[in-house]
Amino acid sequence: MRIMFVGGGTGGHFYPLLAVAEALRARTDGRVRELYYIGPTPYEPDELARLDIRFVSCPAGKQRRYFSFQNFIDPFKVVFGFFVALVKLYVIYPDVIFSKGSFTSVPVLYAARILRIPVVIHESDAIAGRANLLAKKFARHIAIAYPEAAQYFPKDKTALVGIPIRAALRTPPVDAHAYLGIPQDLPLLVVTGGSLGAEYINNLLLRSLPTLLQEYRIFHLAGTSHFDEIKLTAKTLVTDTTLRSRYYLQPSVPAPVMAALLSAATLVISRSGSSSIHELAFYGKPAILIPIPESVSRDQRTNAFAYARSGAASVLEQDNLTEHLLTAEIKTIIGDPTRYESMAKAAKGFALPGAAEQVANLVTSIGVEHGS
Repeated sequence: MRIMFVGGGTGGHFYPLLAVAEALRARTDGRVRELYYIGPTPYEPDELARLDIRFVSCPAGKQRRYFSFQNFIDPFKVVFGFFVALVKLYVIYPDVIFSKGSFTSVPVLYAARILRIPVVIHESDAIAGRANLLAKKFARHIAIAYPEAAQYFPKDKTALVGIPIRAALRTPPVDAHAYLGIPQDLPLLVVTGGSLGAEYINNLLLRSLPTLLQEYRIFHLAGTSHFDEIKLTAKTLVTDTTLRSRYYLQPSVPAPVMAALLSAATLVISRSGSSSIHELAFYGKPAILIPIPESVSRDQRTNAFAYARSGAASVLEQDNLTEHLLTAEIKTIIGDPTRYESMAKAAKGFALPGAAEQVANLVTSIGVEHGS
C-alpha cells in the first residue's frame, strides 16, 4: 500500500502528519506500507527518515493576505507545481493521499483529482482553511478538530477526531519534575510562543519576571529568534540569585521534554495554534492563550475562543495586554482552587485521544479499497 502525505510549512501542519505515520508504522496487520511526503521542502528530514518516509519534491505557491511581490510570482508556482505533481503522482500512484491543508497541498490535491486518487483531508482549525475548502468537494473523508469547523464541510463525510499527537508527546515520564530537575516547591508556569518564538510574549514575560518569580517557577521556551538577546535581558532584569534559579530558559525542547513540561506544568501560557491547544487538553492543563492578532492570522483567535468556550482557558488579546493584566490573570487562576479544577476538568473533557489511530485506520481502509 502506498500512502502519501501532503501539507506543511509549519509544525502545526507537519507534526500531525508524523503522528499518523507513527500510527501506521505501529499497525500489526502485516500489510507493508510505503509512505511518502510531498512538498517544496522536507521540513524535518530526520523525522521523515526515522519513519522511513520518502520525500518527493513539488513546488507550491502561497497566497498571502498582505502585500508582497511574491503574490505576483506564486500563482505561476501553483500552476507549475500542479504539472510536477501530476507527473510524480502518476509515477508513484499512491492508493490514498492524506492532506493537512496549507498552500503546499493545493497543486497536489488537484493533480490527485485528475488521476482519481482518493483524498482524506484534516482541518486543524475552528475556521476552515482555503486549501481544505477547495478540496472539500472531492475529498473522500474530512476529519476536523473543532465542532465549529463542521459547518464548512458536507455532513455525510465529516467526522470530529481532534488533532493527531505524536507518541513522544503522549508518553511523559513517571516523575516529570525529577526528569526535568525542577523542584516542586512552587507552581510551575510554562510559557511558549512556538518554535521561532513570539516577540510580544517574550518581551511581556521578561518585563513580568521580577514579579512572577517571587511566587512561581517559570520554564520559558523563547524560540530560536533573538535567543541570546533574551537571555542577556533576563539576566539583567533578574539580579537576585534565588529568583534567577527559578527561571529556566530554552529556545526549544525535544518532544519527550515537552511531554514532561506539559505533565509538570501548573499553568501554561501559549499562543493558540491548534496542535498546542489539543496538547494542553490532552494533559488537562489550564491555560492562558494569547492568540496572534487577527490582522495577521484569523485562525489563532478563532481557535482560542473556541477552546475557551469549553471553560479550559482564558484568552488575553495581545492588543490590550500588559504585564500587570497577565500577572493578575495568573494569580486569579492559580489562587482559586475551584476555578482551577474546573478549567482542568474542562480541558480533559475537550481532549479527543486516539486521533492519530483513527485517521490511520481511515486512511488504511480507503487505501485497501482503492488498491483492490
